[in-house]
Amino acid sequence: MEAIRKIWTGDEACVFSGAAWTPPSSGLGGGGGGGGGGGGEVLRLRTAQARLLGHAFRHTSARSSLRSRRGSAMVAALFGCWFRVGGARSGVSGPVIPVGRTVVQTSMSRSQVALLGLGLLLMLLLYVGLPGPPEQTSWLWGGPNVTILAGLTPGNSPIFYREVLPLHRARRVEVVLLHGKAFNSHTWEQLGTLQLLAQRGYRAVALDLPGFGNSAPSKEASTEAGRAELLERVLRDLEVRNAVLVSPSLSGRYALPFLIQGHHQLRGFVPIAPASTQNYTQEQFWAVKTPTLILYGELDRILARESLRQLRHLPNHSVVKLRDAGHACYLHKPQDFHLVLLAFLDHLP
Repeated sequence: MEAIRKIWTGDEACVFSGAAWTPPSSGLGGGGGGGGGGGGEVLRLRTAQARLLGHAFRHTSARSSLRSRRGSAMVAALFGCWFRVGGARSGVSGPVIPVGRTVVQTSMSRSQVALLGLGLLLMLLLYVGLPGPPEQTSWLWGGPNVTILAGLTPGNSPIFYREVLPLHRARRVEVVLLHGKAFNSHTWEQLGTLQLLAQRGYRAVALDLPGFGNSAPSKEASTEAGRAELLERVLRDLEVRNAVLVSPSLSGRYALPFLIQGHHQLRGFVPIAPASTQNYTQEQFWAVKTPTLILYGELDRILARESLRQLRHLPNHSVVKLRDAGHACYLHKPQDFHLVLLAFLDHLP
C-alpha cells in the first residue's frame, strides 16, 4: 500500500493530494535530480487517501453544509495553507506548487494573516455558540439585588407564596398577584414582576391558588363564599393590610367575590379578563368603590369582551387595551403591562 507522505517546506508542513508530484531536489534534500525512476522521490496518493485529507479539513459536525465550508476554510488558514480548486489565481504571492486540480500556496500574505484571526474568532463562535435572543422579560428591572422569599401559610389548607420586600422607601399599598389556569406564582418571578415591584418600593406577594403549583387542593375552593374566605385568610396570615389585587383569568373566581364583599384590606383592583363576571349583577358592581384598572389584550375576543362588559359598571375604573396581545396579555406585552401597572400603583392614595 502506498503511504501518505509529508512534504516539509522550511518550518511549514503541508500534506498534498491529487496527482503524483516529484519534488525538486533542492527543496527536499537527499536524492539528486532525476525523473520518475531513480533519483527523484515521487509522492503518489490514492483516491481514498485524498478523501481522508479532505475529511481532516472538514468540520466534524455535519449539521450544516455552510458550517462545514466555513470550518474547512478556517482549518486551512490555521495550517498556513490556502487551497483552491480549479487552477491558480494570477498574482498570488509566494511559491505555488500545482498538484492536479489542487493549488497549494506555502506562504501567507497579509490578507491570509487577517483571515487567520477572523477564522479563529469564527471558530470560537461556531463551537461555543452565539448567545440566543433574550427572553421576553421587562427591561425595567435588573434583578440581582432582589431576594425572593417563599413559604406556606399556616393552617389546615396552606397556600404557597412567593414574596419580595421593597428595596428602599416602602409604598403604602402591597401588591397581591394571582394567576390564571395555566400558570402559578412562579410566572410572576419569571416575568420579572416581583423583582420590578420590589425595586419600585412595593411589597409584593404571588400566590399559588389551591390545586396549582405548590398548593394542595382545598375544599374551601368549591364554593364562592369559601374562595372569598380563603383569600381573606391568606391576606390576614401574611399581614397584608392594603392590598392591590391583580387577578387574571381563572383567579377572578377568587378575586371577584372578595371585591364584591367590600373587604377593608382592598385598596385597588387590577382585573385582567377575569372569569365569573357574569355571576354578579350591575347593581353589585355599582356598589364597589375600589379604584380599578381593567386590563385586556386586543386579540382576546371572548373572555375579555365578556368581562369588560360587566366590569364597566364599576364606578371608579379605567380601561387599558394592550395591542397585539392575547388573553394572557401580561405575558405577550410585559413591558407595556409593567408600565401601566406601575402608573396605576403610583397614583393610588
